[in-house]
Amino acid sequence: QVQLVESGGGLVQAGGSLRLSCAASGRTFSSYTMGWFRHAPGNERAFVAAISWSGGITSYAGSVKCRFTISRDNVKNTVYLQMNSLKPEDTAVYYCAASYRRPRATMPPGEFGSWGRGTQVTVSS
Repeated sequence: QVQLVESGGGLVQAGGSLRLSCAASGRTFSSYTMGWFRHAPGNERAFVAAISWSGGITSYAGSVKCRFTISRDNVKNTVYLQMNSLKPEDTAVYYCAASYRRPRATMPPGEFGSWGRGTQVTVSS
């Protein structure tokens, strides 16, 4: 399994932006589809976005589509989540994860074998 470490979370006002980063250790990063999930207290861990190993295919949850952008830099072994027009409903711990599956409109957590420990995103109203 690849080791993943998220960073870039913080406190922002509604309408603001953040960019999350997920750094992967090892040399298997390019072979994985990478995804972002989020988990708020009282809710299930939910799919946010995913990107193919080459970066050419992306998918997003309907709630973040057109506001969030997922990207990756395989040379740096890093995947990013650019979050714009943030809403209080986006408040959660955000996790990155790695999967051998192709990106789809919605991907369940069970399709991801490696997980980071998360970074907190808080959006104030």
